[in-house]
Amino acid sequence: MTASESEPIALAFDDNRLALELFGQYDQHLAVIEQRLDVEAVARGNQVTLRGDADACAHARTALQHLYRRLKKGQTVVLGDVEGAIRLAKEHDRQLSLPTIAEPDTVAAIATRRKRIEARSPTQNAYIHAMERHEMVFGVGPAGTGKTFLAVAFAAQCLERGLIERIILSRPAVEAGEKLGFLPGTLEEKVDPYLRPLYDALNEMMPPDRGTRAMQTGVIEVAPLAFMRGRTLTNAIAILDEAQNTTAMQMKMFLTRLGEGSRMIITGDPSQIDLPPGQKSGLKEAMRILGQVDGIATVRFKGEDVVRHELVARIVAAYDADRPEDAPPASPGPNDDTGLRRFLKADG
Repeated sequence: MTASESEPIALAFDDNRLALELFGQYDQHLAVIEQRLDVEAVARGNQVTLRGDADACAHARTALQHLYRRLKKGQTVVLGDVEGAIRLAKEHDRQLSLPTIAEPDTVAAIATRRKRIEARSPTQNAYIHAMERHEMVFGVGPAGTGKTFLAVAFAAQCLERGLIERIILSRPAVEAGEKLGFLPGTLEEKVDPYLRPLYDALNEMMPPDRGTRAMQTGVIEVAPLAFMRGRTLTNAIAILDEAQNTTAMQMKMFLTRLGEGSRMIITGDPSQIDLPPGQKSGLKEAMRILGQVDGIATVRFKGEDVVRHELVARIVAAYDADRPEDAPPASPGPNDDTGLRRFLKADG
């Protein structure tokens, strides 16, 4: 045994059935823990023995205990939950102003009628707490970190609890590097492709019939960014997704719609800006200007917070490592509403 290795840690779980769920089919959950933490986890019956580096074994123990508490509460454990528990456990001994998963009640969670979602990384933990405590939250970082999904889940939770009366979903209509041409149909049909990620998240939070009814009655509203001017949003949560593709004027217009009893959640990835050359990102400018304003929280996700798939995290890390230094900002482009008018215009 090397100096860094600990004595084997033996854990016993009092419910044999839950222990089997904890370990996973063919011990696949334990296999993930072994791979991520470089430890050995050997299961026998309702017991598991951990061997390896002392710190890594401690993290594995914390993760397993956390997951077992989930099971005892009647919740399920899937591979994504195992990955999340490992991320949180690895932060356990760091000096962060975040709760630790050693205390199960401090793990941030969102509970809707269809499911309960717990934070799967320390940054997700901070993000959920920020949405609970602030009227305006910026969630920025790479794809796959749960920014939009958690924002929609939080809004659905607030709606179900009667804390708000409406959910407003908005997104700039900017094509991601390809020209799609004019889209036919009604306004909702034109905007639908751009709002589909928000719809998908919403469908996971509430029964489909209730979601459809809420959209028909205006409780859930799709609001193209171009049509937000002049409005005051009261008793609502407004979510602006893909905010890196707003211009400075659009962002200021959106942020100043905040009314009584409302909250705003702005999500985006500054590394994926699809604006025309020379157009400044409203998200970047807003974060610079509003960074010290009371009542506004900014949560920054990183590559290690990616929860979508392990390979996505590697892809993000590879692109980050290869990214050139940001070029100096160029002069502003055309009027903010020009592209949106083209997008909403009918064929021909």
